[in-house]
Amino acid sequence: MASTAGQSNSYTTAALAFTLAVVSVSATISLYRWRRRGEDLAHRIKKLEKSLGTATEKSGSERRGRVKAQQALREALAQSEPHDLHNTIYPMRPIGTVQSCFSTRNGTPRQPLLVSLARACLNFDPALVPPASLEGLGEYSHCWILYVFHLNTDIEKLWRKPSQSKLKAKVRVPRLNGERKGVFATRSPHRPCPIGLTVAKVEEIQKDKVLLSGVDLVDGTPVLDIKPYLPYSDSIQGASVPDWLKEECSLAVASVSFSDDFSYSITSCWKLIEKKSLYGSAEEFKSLITQVLSWDIRSMSQRNKPQDTSDADSTVYHLILEGLDVSYVIDNESSILVQDVSLSYNLEDVAET
Repeated sequence: MASTAGQSNSYTTAALAFTLAVVSVSATISLYRWRRRGEDLAHRIKKLEKSLGTATEKSGSERRGRVKAQQALREALAQSEPHDLHNTIYPMRPIGTVQSCFSTRNGTPRQPLLVSLARACLNFDPALVPPASLEGLGEYSHCWILYVFHLNTDIEKLWRKPSQSKLKAKVRVPRLNGERKGVFATRSPHRPCPIGLTVAKVEEIQKDKVLLSGVDLVDGTPVLDIKPYLPYSDSIQGASVPDWLKEECSLAVASVSFSDDFSYSITSCWKLIEKKSLYGSAEEFKSLITQVLSWDIRSMSQRNKPQDTSDADSTVYHLILEGLDVSYVIDNESSILVQDVSLSYNLEDVAET
């Protein structure tokens, strides 16, 4: 019995020793693994620190380069002689283009917000304006837009042959029935630098697009910049204007009505443009026509042309909106009758293809 008990104790001792050995080996292996992981982590940290240092140095170098270039530009501008100013080039270019309901200059409102239904989509160049640049703009109700009067008839001479541009110091003012005022006392598009400034209502932000309303921009207008409208600084209490701007506007018409054939015409045309239109229905488009024609959009020469009372309705005028040709007549009492609407020439080509 004693011999059996001794053997049992020996087996227990051996098992315990084996277990301790296994545990010791496992602990050694685990310690090695943790140590190896620690070394790998330390190596990765050193590598990332080196990469960060390189990136920081590169960024600093680029910043120093930009600062140096800006200083050189300022020095060059400071050294420019007055007679060389027209040769000075500034780092400006359009950042986007306007898709507007106004297909041509004729009919485009003379001031912003006069036609609340006048809509446009400002499409930005994604290479110049990342979508993140527009974050927060939708929190404002209105925005300022700086743009180029790209359809001016004298723009080529003004830019390419400035010495031959013969820019006029005074321009005819439609509100004064053609009386002349200094160009800087007006908002005429014919200016030494054909840059326009307007305000519009921000309707919606869509990635790299801004939907606007109340615009006075023609389709295809190049945009230079866009800034939020700030009522506390942009609206000046007590600001004054000339007396001729306070008088009742002579450009407002007496009434706008539609012929019996107009409803049929707009229904037919709407089917061809509704998918690309900025408007939701033909009836809404009709309201746009009413708002636009509520102001006499004719040129001064057209308005001042003598017209025989018996032949008042003989002159047919045209307004192009979203590629639709709206024809109308106006009598001596400034009442407008919209006669018809049809596809303009360019849109007909598209429709046929």
